[in-house]
Order: sequence, then C-alpha cells, then structure tokens
Amino acid sequence: MPNRSKDWLSQAVRDLEQARSCKEEGRHEWACFAAHQAAEKAVKALHLMLGQEAWGNVVARLLAELQSPSPQDLVEKARVLDNFYVPTRYPNGHPAGAPFEHYADTKRRGNQICR
Repeated sequence: MPNRSKDWLSQAVRDLEQARSCKEEGRHEWACFAAHQAAEKAVKALHLMLGQEAWGNVVARLLAELQSPSPQDLVEKARVLDNFYVPTRYPNGHPAGAPFEHYADTKRRGNQICR
C-alpha cells in the first residue's frame, strides 16, 4: 500500500487554513471543528509516515498510540480540540441553543491552541 502521509498532511494544512478563515469571519464553531480536523489529519499523517495505521477521531488517543510518547502539553491541547468534534455542529450537543451561540467566546482559546 502506498504511503499517503503527505496527502493527509496537505489536507491538515488546508483544514487549518479553513479554521483561521472561519475564525476571521466570526464562525467560531466551524473554526473549532476545522481546527480539530486539522489536528486529527496531521496526527494520522504522522502515523502513516511511521508505517502505522490510525483509526478514530480522538486526537489525544491518536497521539497516545504513536510509537514515541507525545509531549504532555500537546496531549492537553488535543483533549481541548476533542471536545469540539460533535458539539460544534449539532444542537443536541448542548442543553439549549444552536452551536454557534456557544462558541463566540472561544476566539482567544482557539488562537492559543492553533499555535
């Protein structure tokens, strides 16, 4: 099977660009989701580069499954991003209100994570 790690990494970069664009447009829920997608695809690219398969969407778990331990601060950031996978897109991810109503104040936190 060919190594497609570069394809995964290229898409991760594109997803991060989308996250930044959404952030600038004030669509913070989508910025958070796109940032999660960028991280997930980047870690999957690393797995593929190392000759490993990776399945799932939990970035912290994907980091834990790498051959070498990941820095703890990176794992903590991944845990924050993992919280954006479902509730940024679905109203039933919150007790009340549409997702966009819950992510307007994530700009500062998202900026820190995307660095």
